[in-house]
Amino acid sequence: MRNKKRIEEILHKSKENGWVLEPDAKKIFSLAGIAVPKYNVAHTLDETVSIANKIGFPVVAKIVSTEIIHKTEYDGVAVGIASQDELETIFERFQALPGFAGMLIEEMVKGVELIVGAKNDTQFGPVVLLGIGGTGVEIYQDSSIRMAPLAHNDVSAMLDELKGKKLLYGYRGKPAADIGALARTLVIFSKIIMHIENSFESIDINPLFCNEGGCIAADARIILK
Repeated sequence: MRNKKRIEEILHKSKENGWVLEPDAKKIFSLAGIAVPKYNVAHTLDETVSIANKIGFPVVAKIVSTEIIHKTEYDGVAVGIASQDELETIFERFQALPGFAGMLIEEMVKGVELIVGAKNDTQFGPVVLLGIGGTGVEIYQDSSIRMAPLAHNDVSAMLDELKGKKLLYGYRGKPAADIGALARTLVIFSKIIMHIENSFESIDINPLFCNEGGCIAADARIILK
């Protein structure tokens, strides 16, 4: 796996919090070769405008906080932001939330929503979960689990176990997702968790958006031991 030293530096920096803030988690995935949206972190109103203009409206905004792990519980995620005024209003609201450390601004991406997760099992070590993701992940409970590391044939077997796999193959006339890119993403993900096995407790990418152009990790959370 590439950029091991830089990844370890990010993990070391994050130990004090007990988890890796989303911008840093996305940096880890990007360094390892997993695609992430265009993003940057704003700390001032002027920075919000500059970053959003560079990325291009509409954008997504998320709270970056040392005290908030589950952003949705604090209404800390806003999607489809189409104007500077709206963006500035959201920044001011986020600024009042506990532990405010900035606002992540990123491009909007679309595709089939998947969840990719990992846990450090006390008996088996790192295990990987692949499932139908998004806000309905707990409702559908449509997932498959394998021990890491994964090979491409493991990913194929995991996909076959998903009841919602038709969504990835051009369901109702929609373009099929890039299954090869999904396989590569999962193989890289499994290499990451094997490399940081002694550091992490759980990892979630939810959603991983997959479309005809590839797969992009739109949200990332790494909980440390």
